[in-house]
Amino acid sequence: MTPQAVIFDIGNVLIEWQPERYFDAVFGPERRRAMFAHVDIHAMMNRIDAGADFAAEVASTAAAQPEYSAEILHIRDHWCDIAQPAIDHSVRLMTALKARRVPVFALSNFGAQNFPLSAEQFPFLRQFDRAYISGRMRLSKPDPAIYAAVEEDCGLPASALLFTDDREENIMAAAARGWQVHHFCGAAGLAERLVAANLLSREEAA
Repeated sequence: MTPQAVIFDIGNVLIEWQPERYFDAVFGPERRRAMFAHVDIHAMMNRIDAGADFAAEVASTAAAQPEYSAEILHIRDHWCDIAQPAIDHSVRLMTALKARRVPVFALSNFGAQNFPLSAEQFPFLRQFDRAYISGRMRLSKPDPAIYAAVEEDCGLPASALLFTDDREENIMAAAARGWQVHHFCGAAGLAERLVAANLLSREEAA
């Protein structure tokens, strides 16, 4: 069936999230490799995405790892330098869908306190018809409960939802509920999927 709503992940779909690249540039690859070997930065971010307070969780992790505290605190103090840039073609696709009056939702593992920082930096993050942010919901992908919460809130059947995400486990969890899915490996592939779904013309998807 033709999707009745398109649901975007945010990190690495609409804006880039490559903290290793940032730390390589600011502190050097050797220092970054040492830090990431000793500090599970992604686990810290998972706790934030699941509902932990952004600033407090970063500060707690920094206090527990004093050798790398300055680097860890960069995530709190320079969030908008790390979670960027926008993926322009993906943003154009989102804008084109909205111009077609196709409902566009977000479903993102993102902290409740740092999401507004990114939305201030990238105003298109305020333009979703519905925004499902894990830190606010205290649920995160790929927990089936977060997909069920989306279905209940939006009132659309699972088969009417087209979801794109860069992480395969998140896509598989959505597909298990009957969602239409697209594994995001670049905006060009998503553009093709939206054209195939008759949501956009090739010109609109360019």
